[in-house]
This record gives sequence, C-alpha cells and structure tokens, in this order.
Amino acid sequence: MEESILQHLAQFGVAGLMGILWVIERRHSNQRERELSEAHQRLMEQRTELGELIGVVRDNTAAMTALQEGQARVARAFEQVTAELRRSRQGGGSASRRPMDQAG
Repeated sequence: MEESILQHLAQFGVAGLMGILWVIERRHSNQRERELSEAHQRLMEQRTELGELIGVVRDNTAAMTALQEGQARVARAFEQVTAELRRSRQGGGSASRRPMDQAG
C-alpha cells in the first residue's frame, strides 16, 4: 500500500486505522478470489484431460484384450495342426483319409 495513502488514513485516528484494515482485507480477499478462480479453472482443464486419458486407457485395454484373444486362437489352431501332423506321422491317418480306408 502506498505510504501517502497510509498517512492520509492515519490522520483520522481509529477511523483511519479501520479504513486501512478494511482496504488491506479487501485487497487480500480479491487476491484470494483470483487464486481460487485460477485453481478452479486448472482443475476443470485437468478433469477434461483426465477424462480423455481414461478413454485412451479404456480403448488400449480393449485392443490388448482383443489381441490376446486373437493370439490364443492362433495358438490353439497351431496346437490342432501339430496334433494332426503327429497323428498322421504315427500312421493314424488324417481325418480326410479315413473314409477311403473304410471303403477299401
């Protein structure tokens, strides 16, 4: 606060002191209100950003789940092909040759 303002208010005694205190309180109150408004604005921006981040994480989780399921299907298919190849090498024949074996 400017010294000249303090001197003018101080000449009024207790009333001047009350005036000084009121002006100081109003300045601090206005500053605090600005700080609260800025903090609220930042929180609202972060809320939007966090919502977007949660959406990305949710989409990535769905993609990873789909990838895992696809890999599991491929692994099962390989296991079936491997088992079929082992049976055919052991002389058991494949499923496509069995009808001919039965007919002969």
